[in-house]
Amino acid sequence: MQDFLKIKVLPTLDIIIVNRDSGKYLRDCLISIMAADKSAFTFWRVCIIDDASTDDSLQNIENLDLPIQIIRNTTRRGYGASCNLGAKRSKADYLLFLNTDTRLTFNSLSKPLLYMEQIENKQVAIAGIKLLEDSDKVSRSCARFPKVSTFFVTMFGLNRLFPSIFLSHQMKEWNHLNTREVDQVMGAFMLMRSSVFLKLGGYDERFFVYMEDLDLSLRTRQLGLKSIYLSDSYAYHIGGGTSDKVKDESLFFNLRSRIQYGFKHFSLIGSVTLVVGTILIEPMTRLALGFLHRSIVEVKTTIQAYIKLWRWCLSLIHSGFLLQKD
Repeated sequence: MQDFLKIKVLPTLDIIIVNRDSGKYLRDCLISIMAADKSAFTFWRVCIIDDASTDDSLQNIENLDLPIQIIRNTTRRGYGASCNLGAKRSKADYLLFLNTDTRLTFNSLSKPLLYMEQIENKQVAIAGIKLLEDSDKVSRSCARFPKVSTFFVTMFGLNRLFPSIFLSHQMKEWNHLNTREVDQVMGAFMLMRSSVFLKLGGYDERFFVYMEDLDLSLRTRQLGLKSIYLSDSYAYHIGGGTSDKVKDESLFFNLRSRIQYGFKHFSLIGSVTLVVGTILIEPMTRLALGFLHRSIVEVKTTIQAYIKLWRWCLSLIHSGFLLQKD
């Protein structure tokens, strides 16, 4: 009886992966999960939400030695909505939101879970780990909660011209070699207590893709909880991944999410100022950089993305809303 009472009940984990035409990235990611240490938790499932892919990225993955569950969206729903769909069916203690272009290493799962299970870390709701590029260079992936001025710094490239004076949204000035509390860990590897995720209602599905993780992190902080970056565990992250295939669409969604984030979290004056800067000032600076780089692709991508953005803004003027505050 005493031996039975000494048995520790391990926490449970679900991994949530959204797949959208990921090609070989998805299989490589799943193979890395197979090789990772799972001694610190009970592994329930890998839930893959396929967001109306048109490639063969799902082919033969069910043959892998993993508890895989596949949910197929018949129409494209976006990242946040797809994650919510997978998390809705979870009964695990923890949810790991993992990008398809991420490859885990042996301790990628066990170390952050052991950290989260320590009693002194009960106020930590989100954990991220060190992300490396294929060259083993540390990706400076964490970010701070932006202000309106933060976006204008990026629009004018002041963070690149004067990095010691003007800080960008991303924490590029920090080498990411030590563990610390941050505002936001990168959504490519975001480990979260499922109880907190459910309490927050999951991702805000009005963000189709981009900044849904920033919004989730801010709402987590508003509950009085923390996000922690752990430097003693790492994974490989290609960065860009499938979004590089459709650069104009990626830029459009990024800019659109920025405007949506502004209308949700900034004052009316701040959010309107952000819209003006995004749709009128930034395209000029992006085009200037494209011509300076002598890159036809860069110029073309900017024009195509902003045509989509201007059309979206016009449609919202007719409807009278951009994104209502909660």
